[in-house]
Amino acid sequence: MAQHFLLSAKARTLSLRAVFRMGEDAAYQAFCEMRWPETEGEAVCPRCGCVEHYNIATRRKFKCVACHHQFSVTSGTIFASRKLSFTDLLAAIAIFVNGAKGISALQASRDLDVQYKTAFVLFHKLREAMARELADQLNGIVEIDGGYFGGYVKPENRKEDRKDRRLKANTSGKRQCVVIMRERKGRSLPFVVANEGDAVPYVRDHVGTLATICADEGSGWDALHAGWDTRRVNHSVAFMDEGVCTNQAESYFSRLRRMEVGTHHHIAGPYLQAYAGEAAWREDNRRVDNGSQAMTLTATAMGARVSRAWKGYWQRVPA
Repeated sequence: MAQHFLLSAKARTLSLRAVFRMGEDAAYQAFCEMRWPETEGEAVCPRCGCVEHYNIATRRKFKCVACHHQFSVTSGTIFASRKLSFTDLLAAIAIFVNGAKGISALQASRDLDVQYKTAFVLFHKLREAMARELADQLNGIVEIDGGYFGGYVKPENRKEDRKDRRLKANTSGKRQCVVIMRERKGRSLPFVVANEGDAVPYVRDHVGTLATICADEGSGWDALHAGWDTRRVNHSVAFMDEGVCTNQAESYFSRLRRMEVGTHHHIAGPYLQAYAGEAAWREDNRRVDNGSQAMTLTATAMGARVSRAWKGYWQRVPA
């Protein structure tokens, strides 16, 4: 039997031991090279684009020769106003990508000896960077499926007081549907809607007209026949029928469910889209070694703008 990729040595190209051994100077240089790859780590002014600068070595900052603007390697990125050292940032990213089913902010706060708030915001910034890498247009054979999250209603203690929670009148109204679109042997794109049927406009915007769509028997997908070559499989009869299946979409939900049940325990509400995007990124990169995942995510984060949603998050949230 062939060995699974994740069990092979090829999947392990980065470890926490290697991160902490590299030291602060090497970690800082790695961030510089990922921020300015076109100049091999030499600083470029983010305001005027000038490549000539003065080094302010005591504060790890630069001063532009042309406009005299002072900036650092993390200025204007999602790591702006950071307080963690560069070594700790790389370690946090390594811990984050090593979690096949995600990693909780509480566990990371213990591993890095930082506050829970620090790990929570940092990981959400990384999820925001992950969303920049997700596909925008899908083609070929695209599998579509939906799964419902959140809105749990606790049953009453006594049997005679319990209600049928399947009825709409007895729901909390907080349940949301994650819809995943996955190219076979390709990329993924998730989004959050109220019901499966509400996903059709998103499909129209992100799936090419020449694509072939595979979906299950849910009535919400009936409208897809008008615009695409749509093939259906009735899961009450078979999971695959003449090559038509949604197994790739089900694989995505398998990961997302295990993230919910085993790691985060509650991922609904306003954060559901972020966790759905993280699961899609992990699915798309499941055959990539962890070192390449960490470097790709770091480079993407260094290319992202300051997070308007997460910078100063705990200062805006009432205690």
